[in-house]
Parts: sequence; structure tokens; C-alpha cells
Amino acid sequence: MDLSWKTESFAADDTSWLRSRHGTEACVSGTLDTSAFTPSIHYPDGFFKSGLPLGKITATGMYGPYGGTTDEVQTLTVGGSGLTSFTITYSGQTTGSIAANASAAAVQTALEALSNIAPGDVTVTGSAGGPWTLTFGGTLADTNVAAVTTTPTGGTGTVTVATTTAGGAEGGVGGLETLVGHLMFGVKAPATNTVDVGCAVFMHGAVVNDRLPIPVDAAGKAEVAGRIWYV
Repeated sequence: MDLSWKTESFAADDTSWLRSRHGTEACVSGTLDTSAFTPSIHYPDGFFKSGLPLGKITATGMYGPYGGTTDEVQTLTVGGSGLTSFTITYSGQTTGSIAANASAAAVQTALEALSNIAPGDVTVTGSAGGPWTLTFGGTLADTNVAAVTTTPTGGTGTVTVATTTAGGAEGGVGGLETLVGHLMFGVKAPATNTVDVGCAVFMHGAVVNDRLPIPVDAAGKAEVAGRIWYV
């Protein structure tokens, strides 16, 4: 008789973000305020994952998601009429000609061809012909990037630049702007607004930053200098 329907299996926590076990005995207990987290971002599968960066909510003493700092987001929008092509200038360097009906991938390729933008420094999304959204990351993450400029060609066409999110701004408030540690063991998100965890915050040791479930930015590294070491 097939009894497979009566069994369940659970994967072990992925602790690849933890370079060594040294210092894990120093983690402290605490309570997660689940109402402070966004399900689709922080626990899309119903579990808070091991390694989740945490901040401490000043008003309650409970833990919430570390907010970090924001990445710069700019948009390019075509206006006027008769536009045939345009160029983008970033920090003194200008792209080759970009077709007015270019795809987001083509705009991104043109930007990555500049010597001061490396692959991963900007991600371009949007429909062919725009609007295009430029999200800066990589070496430009968490940085207040100067607005790009554009030079249009054809008719009365324009390509307007707008900064929709300024880079380098605090992404968290009320205590969540400061990284205090990482969730040591994964925990299932409860139906209520809080969950007690026996070992909530891993306070020091060596962490492999790019293996964390949610990246910690350069500002976060500075805030925990002397307590958490990154590699």
C-alpha cells in the first residue's frame, strides 16, 4: 500500500552564508515582528531563511528586516515626435547611438559598453521604445548616482530623465536602518504577528556576504564593523 501521502520532508537550513561555526554560540534569543516583513520578499515560501539580515525595532525591541540603503533608479521616457535615435551620457562618457525603438536589453548593452559601467552595474527594464527603467547595482549599489543625460536625434523627439529612487538613502527606519545580526536558524512564518526564536541573531563571526538570502550593502558592513566580518 502506498503511504507516501502520510509523509513530509523538510530541507535543512542552508548555512552556506556562514563561513565558519566560530561565534555561533554568541547568538541571542528574540522575537520577530512578522508584520514588519514583506511576505513576497522575506518569506515567499512561508519560511524566514537562515542568514536573513535583521534590524531591531526601537519602539518594541523586536526584530524586523534590515533596511539597508536604496539603489538608484532612473527612468528614461520618450516624448515629442519623430525621434529616430538618442545617446546616453553617464559621468562624462557617452554611449553609441541607440535606436528610438530599442529594447531594454539594447539600452543596457549600450550602457555596459562604457568603460565606467561594468556588467551588473545597471539593469535596464521596460518595453521596446520605452519607458526604460535603469536600476543601478554592482559597484554602483547604495550610491547616489548622478542623473544620466540624453541627446536625442530626429524631429522634436526628447528622452526625459527622472530619478524615481535616490540611491544611498536609508531603506529602513525606527531601528531597521542598522544591521544588528542575522537569523541563525530558519523559522516558519506564523499566522500571528510575532514569532519567538530560540537563537535569533548571530552576532559575530565570518559571513559570506554574497550567499546571504538578502544582500547586505556596503553601509551595512560599516555599521557592524568589529562585530561581523564579511568575506
